[in-house]
Amino acid sequence: MTRLLLVDDQPMLRIGFRMVFETQPDIEVVGEAGDGERAVAMTRALSPDVVLMDVRMPVVDGIQATRRIVETGSAARVLVLTTFDLDEYVFAALRAGASGFLLKDVPPEDLLGGIRAVAAGDAVVAPRVTRRLLDAFAARLPGAAPDPDPRIGQLTDREREVLVEVAKGRSNAEIAGELMVSAATVKAHVGRILTKLELRDRVQIVVLAYETGVVRPGES
Repeated sequence: MTRLLLVDDQPMLRIGFRMVFETQPDIEVVGEAGDGERAVAMTRALSPDVVLMDVRMPVVDGIQATRRIVETGSAARVLVLTTFDLDEYVFAALRAGASGFLLKDVPPEDLLGGIRAVAAGDAVVAPRVTRRLLDAFAARLPGAAPDPDPRIGQLTDREREVLVEVAKGRSNAEIAGELMVSAATVKAHVGRILTKLELRDRVQIVVLAYETGVVRPGES
């Protein structure tokens, strides 16, 4: 059972989402919040598996709330909801620790699949989608200039190769073909990269790779 906290400042949207979730035997809505401050408090009190987080909200927005939830060490994973005109906010949310993002008008089956994927520890955003997002906005976003990170130095040469391929949006199978190793080996490398870099998922690998200049916008 996935315990879900629903966060959106529009009551009607929360009602609509809840109606979808209540039809699912493996998803339980444990609470609702109308602003980011309340979301942080309820995450602490209810320990949900997934927080479905709106971006633009009063009091505390979804980006600040995501950052606070992640910084507390909560096991809850944040799935951000956004619209096409909020891509800059999506980038900021990913940097804050969100495990991915979906559009508010996403089909119900994709929304449900995204929640289940995040609950299982995966990143919802397909790597290629994330790469296109960063390519489009990295050059003009605050804090997006290359910023050396000493953690990169902990990686072996092979792990660094895998990091670059992940950041370019390639799947484990594609990386395995490129490096002539098994997909299981790539998966193991990705796991070690996440541990060494203290990251939660592949989305954050992509973000860090762009922030540190390991991969630059437009590279493929």
